[in-house]
Amino acid sequence: MNQHRIVIFAIITVISGAASANTSSQPATEMVEESGIIKPHKMAEDEQRAVKLLNLAVENVKEKGPDGVNDFSQKAEFTDRELYVFALRVDGRFLASGGSSSVLVGDTVLDTTDVFGKPFFREMIEKAVNDGGGMVEYHWTNPTDSQGEPKRTMFKRVGDIIVAVGYYPSRATSFQARKFLDDAVKAMVTNEGEALKAFNQPDGNFVKNDLYVFVLDMKKGTFIAHGSTPSLIGQSHNEVFSPDGKAVITKMLNQAKEEGKGELTYLWENPTTGKAEAKHTYYRVLDNKLVGVGYYQR
Repeated sequence: MNQHRIVIFAIITVISGAASANTSSQPATEMVEESGIIKPHKMAEDEQRAVKLLNLAVENVKEKGPDGVNDFSQKAEFTDRELYVFALRVDGRFLASGGSSSVLVGDTVLDTTDVFGKPFFREMIEKAVNDGGGMVEYHWTNPTDSQGEPKRTMFKRVGDIIVAVGYYPSRATSFQARKFLDDAVKAMVTNEGEALKAFNQPDGNFVKNDLYVFVLDMKKGTFIAHGSTPSLIGQSHNEVFSPDGKAVITKMLNQAKEEGKGELTYLWENPTTGKAEAKHTYYRVLDNKLVGVGYYQR
């Protein structure tokens, strides 16, 4: 395949989370399949939209047969803002697309790779043949910022056709993290007990994509809330380390005892990508509690 066509190609893909900051790689997002339909469970908004679009596309191919893929590039119902449907055969022939990957229609994409050389189409096909569907993760160029970012595509096999949809996840900004922390502190002041419960609810107002609140009891040095990894609750700061083996929680606690508030950058697992990334956390001390919120840097 011509290199310039690979550069132009961008498939909107799904990034799901892996729950755990440093101790587990189990996905926080699940896809529950029933009667050939993938149902979202605890998914972010963009991920839910992608699942809905994929289900619609799968049903279209089931109803119309192979010719149903033509609708993906012709009908508006198979796009949702930046999301679109694409399809390929199990032999690697790219069939249709409602987005920028339309340049690949007619090509064989078995040897197409991501920015790190991963043959993700080949992996997608193998999973579709063996399991009937699933998801594949890789890095691709996001048309909105021209950076290679981790992505995930969900797909389902219908006969010899693989139908797929995905998206680039939204990432929190520094401003959003600071605002999230302000809201968390206000909630603690209003009703500490209710606030801690809210921080620990995956579907609550204090968990949004890669933004979440964590709280440490500074006297005991233990987690009493963590919106991304509930298993950390009760663990001591000296039992928790970053993916690169550093005692970052201990360092944060020591800084907080001296300054009362501050910020710290360290390596931590992003719940929406499942990857270890640089995280910049803002924290404040309130009644011997360290309240923290961070964002993952691009």
